[in-house]
Order: sequence, then C-alpha cells, then structure tokens
Amino acid sequence: MLEDHVKLIGALAASGEVIGRKKLQKMIYIAKKLSFPFQEKFHFHFYGPYSEELTLKIEELTNLGFVQEVKEKKGGYMQYRYSITKDGNEFLQMYEQSMAGLKDCLVNMNQQNARFLELTSTVMYFYHLPKEEVKEKIFTLKAKQRYTEDEIEQAYRYIEELQELAKRAI
Repeated sequence: MLEDHVKLIGALAASGEVIGRKKLQKMIYIAKKLSFPFQEKFHFHFYGPYSEELTLKIEELTNLGFVQEVKEKKGGYMQYRYSITKDGNEFLQMYEQSMAGLKDCLVNMNQQNARFLELTSTVMYFYHLPKEEVKEKIFTLKAKQRYTEDEIEQAYRYIEELQELAKRAI
C-alpha cells in the first residue's frame, strides 16, 4: 500500500504543481499506459479514464499532510491545485524511488491542457482498436468536446512522443 502512495507523491514532486483533478487523473493514467508502475485501476467515465482508487489515495495523502490540495472558485466551478508539501518531500526522501524517465513524461504532460490530456487518455484507452474505430468512439462518446480529426491525429503523435520519452529512460 505505502509503495503506491510513495509513487504518487513522487509523481507530484516530479510534476510540480498540477492544476485540476481531471488533469492529475489523466497524467497518472497516461503514465501507467506508458508502462510506469502505477497500480490504480481505471475505468471509462465521463471525462475519459478515471480511477476511484487514485482519488482516494490523493485524499489520504492530503489528510496525512503530504499533499496540499488548494480549492479555488473558478467561474461556476471549483478548481483544485495539487502540490507536494514539505512533509511529503521529507517522506519521499525516506524511500528509494527509481522511475527513470517518469519526470520527463510528467513535466511534458503537465504543460498540456486538461482537454488535450482527456483526448489523449481516451485514445490510449481504446488504443487496442483500429484508428478509425477509435475516432468513431471519440466522436460518439466525446461529442460535447467537439474534437476534430486534426486533434485526434495530434493526440496520436503526442502518444508516440511520450512513448519515445519513456523508452529513452529505460
């Protein structure tokens, strides 16, 4: 159990501040699909892959004082900011952690917007299907987001870019 928590703290430490619950979910899902050792189970939800386990672990880490969650009223909704605390950093130092390349991938993902990560993670969720079927699923399941063919192609290119980043690390 603790090992999974350490990995999440490490991921947040590597990312710096992550703005948005959805973005954090997508970053961990994509990292997992890139073969980094995250154990959380994901299922398809409104905004693409979602893990209740991840939500609970982040809540636990926040309650323990290792992760800071800042809520901000943004228009008509609440936005959450996540960062590692001083205690979280000290806790992390007690454990040897070796996930080479994860930092590069997470920093890169953190520079993307949540909408694009939602698309990318959705493409990865259906990656086992032919590209045309993936597009159909996106146009059906994500109709409200109005993703374009070009954006879907961009997501495929981005996945290849992340896969190369992850390979260089291994």
